[in-house]
Amino acid sequence: MTWIYLLIKSIRLIQKTLSITKAKRVMLRCVRSLLKRLRGVKSTKPIISKPTSINLLLIRDTLSDVSTMGKLFLNGEVFCDTLELAWKENQRSISCIPAGEYDVRLRLPRESATRHYIHLLVKDVPNRSWILVHIGNTTKDTKGCILVGQSRKQHFVGNSTLAMDLLIKEIINLGGENIKLIIKNK
Repeated sequence: MTWIYLLIKSIRLIQKTLSITKAKRVMLRCVRSLLKRLRGVKSTKPIISKPTSINLLLIRDTLSDVSTMGKLFLNGEVFCDTLELAWKENQRSISCIPAGEYDVRLRLPRESATRHYIHLLVKDVPNRSWILVHIGNTTKDTKGCILVGQSRKQHFVGNSTLAMDLLIKEIINLGGENIKLIIKNK
């Protein structure tokens, strides 16, 4: 027996055993009718629609021989600071990735040997693999990945764990799918 069936039975029992005014009976019939119509509904997802895609925009604003710093926007709103390696012609493990458009997906801890938290995987980066958005504070914490933080100084982002937690929470709240990353150099 489903909960709707039990609820309908309970309403009928209440109608029979209690002395109910005509207005209350009409209201109970309306509720019963609504519950019968809901019996076939399979989805419990909210009616409020979420965006069809999640847009991340990384504006690189400070490029040096040591690092690349920027701002990450989530659906048009400034969200956090970023730190990457300096641009060195897209060489593996020593350069940031090229500016461009990328698909991104959530990557679970069980998919990684080194990251024990949910992070982001940047897909289809030319001549590169396993480019992530993850926790870290300095360029020593990355081999081409994007680090996030809540504050920044030269070649450093602070409160990286908090920034990552908030970013993942927001992405999950927005549905966690169809994530697009656009990287632009200022």
